[in-house]
Amino acid sequence: MLYTYLKDTEKSMFSSSILSITEKKPPNFYLCAPSKKDMELNEQELIRRQKLDEIRQHNINPYPAETWEMNSSSTEILEGFDTTPEKFTDVSIAGRIMSIRDMGKACFAVIQDAKGRIQIYVKRDDLCPGEDKSEYDFLFKKMLDIGDYIGVKGYVFKTKVGEISIHVNSLRLLSKALKPLPIVKQDADGKVHDAFTDPEMRYRQRYVDLIVNPHVKEVFIKRTQLTNSMRNFLNGRGYLEVETPILQPLYGGAAARPFKTHHNTLDMTLYLRIANELYLKRLIVGGFDGVYEFAKDFRNEGMSRFHNPEFTQVELYVAYKDYIWMMNLVEEMVEKIALDLHGTTEVIVGENKINFKRPWKRYTMYEAIEQHTGVDISKMNEEEMAAAARKMGIHIDKTMGRGKIIDEIFGAKVEHLLIQPTFITDYPVEMSPLAKKHRTQEGLVERFEAICNGKEICNAFSELNDPIDQRKRFEEQLELGLRGDEEAMQLDEDFLRALEYGMPPTAGLGVGIDRLTMIMTNSPSIQDVLFFPQMRPEHKTETAEQSA
Repeated sequence: MLYTYLKDTEKSMFSSSILSITEKKPPNFYLCAPSKKDMELNEQELIRRQKLDEIRQHNINPYPAETWEMNSSSTEILEGFDTTPEKFTDVSIAGRIMSIRDMGKACFAVIQDAKGRIQIYVKRDDLCPGEDKSEYDFLFKKMLDIGDYIGVKGYVFKTKVGEISIHVNSLRLLSKALKPLPIVKQDADGKVHDAFTDPEMRYRQRYVDLIVNPHVKEVFIKRTQLTNSMRNFLNGRGYLEVETPILQPLYGGAAARPFKTHHNTLDMTLYLRIANELYLKRLIVGGFDGVYEFAKDFRNEGMSRFHNPEFTQVELYVAYKDYIWMMNLVEEMVEKIALDLHGTTEVIVGENKINFKRPWKRYTMYEAIEQHTGVDISKMNEEEMAAAARKMGIHIDKTMGRGKIIDEIFGAKVEHLLIQPTFITDYPVEMSPLAKKHRTQEGLVERFEAICNGKEICNAFSELNDPIDQRKRFEEQLELGLRGDEEAMQLDEDFLRALEYGMPPTAGLGVGIDRLTMIMTNSPSIQDVLFFPQMRPEHKTETAEQSA
């Protein structure tokens, strides 16, 4: 091999454990020469590949295939040993080596499993009871590193300083790590070095983030608890969870720019869905009383700490209900989610304490704008409204219709001020081409949005089920598209045909799972609640510097 040999300082920093079971491999299984990829590796990565080669030359498989049976976890041991020590006289667990303290003939190490971390104690005479200690010295002192996966068996005890630990009598290498972890170091003055805290690297290499910042897992555990709570709530009311197409010949159900693709066999343009609304309402037409879907939706728009081009929402449609009924359901459901996740309706988000206890405040769209701007825009035409918006310092262009202008005013002057959960109701008809016209107020529709911590978390309508009115609204959207509005909806003839067969009065709801998770986990960015958020292309120089 042409690799650089291990230096003494590197031996002490990255040395590790022993292997009690070996698996022979034929000689041609071993590494024999550096590849082009090897030439791009830093010194520590080259050292680890040399170790890998030497391990294989000792007839040890660094990636064994058989199952390692576990009968406990770090958390079970740490929480149960003091009360029931007799349960932990013969434990078997597995995990990743996170730190080493070499003491010559013995060693303390910390391993991390899926639940947490626990200390292990490895004694050379226990693993190599005979006179020949070369196996221990070779593997435990030279070949294993921080980051390697090992399986250990032994009994649990307390050290002299009272730390619950596993006294190892059998140890096995389960997987060799070829890249060193960015292990956090602290100097004598308490200053932290090499912490994996850069947001871009954390989002790009989430697998490393989860290893070295294990608290990050709690956000994603809470996210799953949130969706489970919501699913249980909806299932408990007898609503059916369904699936609808992600690839759609026409995008619809929201005002957004789509991602476009092409199906070769059918020779047709398809779009990644921006919403699943129109398909779910087809199911209401078909006779279901209540359907919902946890949907991945895609919008080809800008990115921010509140927007990712791929996002998750749940949409719910219930026959014979209206938006007032749906407001009550949203209050009840989100209150339950807060209780399930935190045991209280009060949740800390940044500097704010948000209380989800029912009932929530309710304002109409026009009331909210007048309250926060002092301007009543309810009777203004499009030109007057555009002039009022410009006077407020809001950019308005010729592509914006009346509904878009109202939306811009609300977003700039009102939305960010609504911290406690608040319903904004009764939107102008121009903003809501899929909502039913208001039963008493001309020019409005029966729609609400729930705003919390300054951002929308859900949107709902009394759904438009008049096919004649719906066609007219679609045609108005087409006109906006001709004016240059890239978010205008398309005219969906099949959906109109479905409505002509008759759809009962229906309430519809869409809840943004990512944004609700941000609030429920006190996460400042949507990237913090997505395992793998969309990122710009990675530059090779960044990767090399990070792994160095």
